[in-house]
Amino acid sequence: MQLQVARIGKPHGIRGEVTVQVLTDAPGDRFVPGTEFVVEPASAGPLTVSSARWNKDILLLGFESIETRNEAETLRGAKLFIETEELDEDDDEGWYEHELVGLEARVGSRVVGKVSALNTMPVQDLLMVTTPDGEEILIPFVEQIVPEVNIEEGFILLTPPDGLFEVNADQDAAPETEGKA
Repeated sequence: MQLQVARIGKPHGIRGEVTVQVLTDAPGDRFVPGTEFVVEPASAGPLTVSSARWNKDILLLGFESIETRNEAETLRGAKLFIETEELDEDDDEGWYEHELVGLEARVGSRVVGKVSALNTMPVQDLLMVTTPDGEEILIPFVEQIVPEVNIEEGFILLTPPDGLFEVNADQDAAPETEGKA
């Protein structure tokens, strides 16, 4: 089984280092020189860590065979995965992105979309829910709004505040109507 542990950000400096968004609770164990990652898209990998260091709160990684800023730029947005035999089933503190993606998003018994991504942020995580008409809605992943995650039955239950699903509606149409008499 593959587990996503990071997402590559922008290049840092001229020697091929990149910033990474860390998606693991154990970065000291996961990002050591010699560690090889499976990469998505597959054309960018596999990648082997040659250096890892912290610059304030940002992890910077160097990879074998990535020596220039231009080469590092080609990795932007790539996802880093590790191969793992098993996950700790006793961990009730959270969910992995691969467990959430594809779950139905329900408000009561009504299906309002499917979870398409988990965006981990410094303050709180956001679930991206894609509605049946293709709109992407960001949902704060907090217990007050997402009181139930049921992996076994394939759904999350939402109790969204008024307007959460409408906040992005008709934004594309607004500029066309402005200034017309």
